[in-house]
Amino acid sequence: MFQTLNSPLFLFTVIAIPMSLVIHEFAHAIVADWFGDPTPRLAGRVTLNPIAHLDVLGLLMMLFGPIGWAKPTPVNPSNFKRPRLAYLLTVAAGPLSNLVLAAVSFLLLRLVWSPSTTGTSDFFIRLLNVLAQVNVNLFVFNLIPIPPLDGSRILGSLFSFRNSQVYRSLELYGPFLLLLIVVIPGLQNWILSPLFNGSLNLIASWFGFQFSL
Repeated sequence: MFQTLNSPLFLFTVIAIPMSLVIHEFAHAIVADWFGDPTPRLAGRVTLNPIAHLDVLGLLMMLFGPIGWAKPTPVNPSNFKRPRLAYLLTVAAGPLSNLVLAAVSFLLLRLVWSPSTTGTSDFFIRLLNVLAQVNVNLFVFNLIPIPPLDGSRILGSLFSFRNSQVYRSLELYGPFLLLLIVVIPGLQNWILSPLFNGSLNLIASWFGFQFSL
């Protein structure tokens, strides 16, 4: 899904992916906390400490395999005064945090990039480049409406069918469906590549960049 070990950008990926996952899960936790659910705080998730959010196996799978994960942020919607709206915003906060992080990365690139950049500045430019791409990918991937991704929960909250039999079936088989999409080259090229590439070029164009993909 992202860089491989033999990629010259792997070092930057090792920095960008954990940072992005931590911010994603922290966003879920802090928004739930704002709306009155103490569950994330009691679980120690209202923090930017990577240990609280990262799952070792999930991180390794994301770095070396086709798909990975962080520790899901526990949320109890019954603690919200306005459960439907608060839960929707809590779930959406994760992908939106990745979009914001991608936008900030592109903005910083716009400010510091130069064709003649070398040395330390070149390191940060490469890091910002990878950080932007990783976060666009996380934003898009998490919006896919297949459980357990955030997109399915956003859709379920908007249309109130989270307790339907169809949704429960999707929750059961969703992880296997996602794995097939990521692992099978034909499905990956047909579904994920256009989503990632199109979204990356669209968001990059807002800041005057264009990626050759």
